[in-house]
Amino acid sequence: MAVTEKQIMDALRQVKDPELGRDVITLGMIKDLTVSGGKVSLTLELTTPACPVRETFEQDLKTALAAVPGVTEIELKTTAQVRSVAAFGSQSIAGVSNVIAIASGKGGVGKSTVSVNLAVALARDGARVGLMDADIYGPNIPLMMGLTQLPALSGDKIVPAENFGVKVMSMGFLVKPDEAIIWRGPMLHGAISKFLKEVVWGELDYLLVDLPPGTGDVQLSLSQVIAMSGALIVTTPQDVALMDVRKSITMFEKVKVPLLGVVENMSSFICPHCNKATDIFDKGGGVRAAEQMKIPFLGEIPLLLQVREGSDSGHPVVLTHPDSPASQAFVQIARRLAARVSVLAAAAPAADPVWKT
Repeated sequence: MAVTEKQIMDALRQVKDPELGRDVITLGMIKDLTVSGGKVSLTLELTTPACPVRETFEQDLKTALAAVPGVTEIELKTTAQVRSVAAFGSQSIAGVSNVIAIASGKGGVGKSTVSVNLAVALARDGARVGLMDADIYGPNIPLMMGLTQLPALSGDKIVPAENFGVKVMSMGFLVKPDEAIIWRGPMLHGAISKFLKEVVWGELDYLLVDLPPGTGDVQLSLSQVIAMSGALIVTTPQDVALMDVRKSITMFEKVKVPLLGVVENMSSFICPHCNKATDIFDKGGGVRAAEQMKIPFLGEIPLLLQVREGSDSGHPVVLTHPDSPASQAFVQIARRLAARVSVLAAAAPAADPVWKT
């Protein structure tokens, strides 16, 4: 008896996205399905190329199809289409599916290092990624991304610099390294608006925005002028950092920006000689903060010499030492972050009108 498309569809309905909790047929993730004799050909369209359970997903599909009587051959292709979270602010940017704020309550927690390595990790997984340095007073992203050239111009628009597959814009490109920026709130607001409206970001799955510490003018401006998919909070384990993290979380809740999760940086120091882990900054603070604030905890990043060296040299650790514990943590956190965005996008209403660039 020949295999029917109905049999295949019924089998596929048994396979659920573990993050979204619904089957692949309902979610529209199956494309180009053909059944010819005992051969089944189909494409699985993931909600992100950085899917943390991609291999498991593919195996579950093959297992479900192989159980259908008469199936002798399975041809499975996997692609990804990142879906946009609904606009929670004023407007979104044409071509940019999701804007993600990377924030912290206080300085010194390694937020920019986290931003850089997450951006590069997402790009290595196949996502189209941009990184906007919104720390106007202390723009360190160009150094960390190994970029020194000025962005080009296209008419009256700015073309972002690019390295490691990530598009980058920063005030660091526009001022001398030793030049202090002494601006009041309205000027900061103008700079943020310019980076969003007058930069040719192109087609991006994720635009990560590295925010300055605290809950000041830049954070407020960003929440007012752009539709953000959510915010990721970076902390270190000690109580001093966690006190300010809670303030940052509360701020995003007040301006109705979804909280994507908490990341704990510098969780423990790993000795380069004996590989022993030492909890210099206490232990478990990020988990406790996430539990108390009822938002997901996305992972811990150990403190390694290679992380600092990568930031100073402009070669992120996820590239220079991909097998190190820190790199593996960055990759897993990037994938969990992408999964969180997919979950919100699945429940999102239509987005607001976009800026035309």
